[in-house]
Amino acid sequence: MTQLPLMTPSDPVLVILDQQAGLAFGVGSADRQVLLGNTVALAKTAKLFEIPTIVSTSASKVYSGPIMPPIANALPDVPIHERRSMNAWEDDAVRSAIENTGRRKLLVSGLLTEACVSFPVLCALAEGFDVSVVADTCGGITPESHALALRRLEAAGATVTSWIQVLLELQRDWTRKATYDGARAIVEAHAGGYGIGLAYARDMIRSV
Repeated sequence: MTQLPLMTPSDPVLVILDQQAGLAFGVGSADRQVLLGNTVALAKTAKLFEIPTIVSTSASKVYSGPIMPPIANALPDVPIHERRSMNAWEDDAVRSAIENTGRRKLLVSGLLTEACVSFPVLCALAEGFDVSVVADTCGGITPESHALALRRLEAAGATVTSWIQVLLELQRDWTRKATYDGARAIVEAHAGGYGIGLAYARDMIRSV
């Protein structure tokens, strides 16, 4: 079979950074509730496809608060690495957790795009990692600064993607029964009109 340039579940590790309410307050690049829903969908996708997930928070006791509950609920067994630096790549525990997966492809989600997303992505790229930024699960201070940060990351070699593209790329074939029900449930819950369409098609088929 021809090797396709598409991601499989054995390729990535998901890195979720600083998805905390105190930082979400500062997001002006997207609707915060939509952003949270997208991140939950991405977390559920990682769990469904058994993708190793590294979660890190910063300043959780003094300002930012814990990881937002809907995300924590989607990843109940994933430990949370608290750190001091804005750059997770400079935190030994976070970096070791990533390296210990043995995977060289990173999917990155976080707040804020201008700093806690950009800094580790740039460092990982410099060390030869393949990095995809799940842009609709990242929030910046303003639309302009968010967009500029993504442009910088793309120029450095990162790929920009979305949570729904991640899910569909991993599933790829709706006849893959092991993940069919789970993938479909995530789409129906989080993918807006596309999810409504899938639910409608299922109900129509049942009524025939």
